[in-house]
Amino acid sequence: MKVAVLLLCGLAFIAASPTVTRFRQFQEHYGKRYANTAEERYRESVFQQNQQFISDHNAKFENGEVTYTLAMNQFGDMTTEEINSAMNGYLTPSSRTRRVAKQLGSTSDLPDKVDWRPKGAVTAVKDQKQCGSCWAFSTTGSLEGQHFLSTGKLVSLSEQNLMDCSGKYGEMGCLGGLMDNAFKYIEENGGIDTEASYPYEAKDDTCRYNPDNSGNTVSGLINMWT
Repeated sequence: MKVAVLLLCGLAFIAASPTVTRFRQFQEHYGKRYANTAEERYRESVFQQNQQFISDHNAKFENGEVTYTLAMNQFGDMTTEEINSAMNGYLTPSSRTRRVAKQLGSTSDLPDKVDWRPKGAVTAVKDQKQCGSCWAFSTTGSLEGQHFLSTGKLVSLSEQNLMDCSGKYGEMGCLGGLMDNAFKYIEENGGIDTEASYPYEAKDDTCRYNPDNSGNTVSGLINMWT
């Protein structure tokens, strides 16, 4: 009986080892370090749950039930609630100023959707990391597309510039912000630096805007209400 029990324990260990190995590889790849053993065990449990969710979803993709696949990334040891708390930096405005240029005519002849990616108006995917700077990425993405449509040149703009320099406009860096405030900063500042000259750091820092490195500016803003 003792031999049988030992054998069963050995089989259980072998069965569990692939998941443990994946978690260790995840830790090494992303440089994950935890405060203590208890936290490490908790993060491993979260990782396993997320890994199972990915596997289940990708099985649905293979069956034609969904149109995209999922893969593990640096947030694999975080819960959905933790990710939302860290990444959702959009602040709800207390009031909105409606600036309308003209009354729009009929929209019946417009397409149901437009994908600007194949047209060249969208930069490569960016990573805001564990920082609530989504407002800055939304601002630069909008300007990058408009700049391309106006000039035919796609220039990646600096989210870090917005995070560091727009505090007096109500922005709070990694703690959140509003696109309208960011546009106002760019308009009154006379420009925003390029991504190449002012790279992203995923943390709040001192303002280092250099007008010589400006990649775009804003001349006005219209909120489109639907």
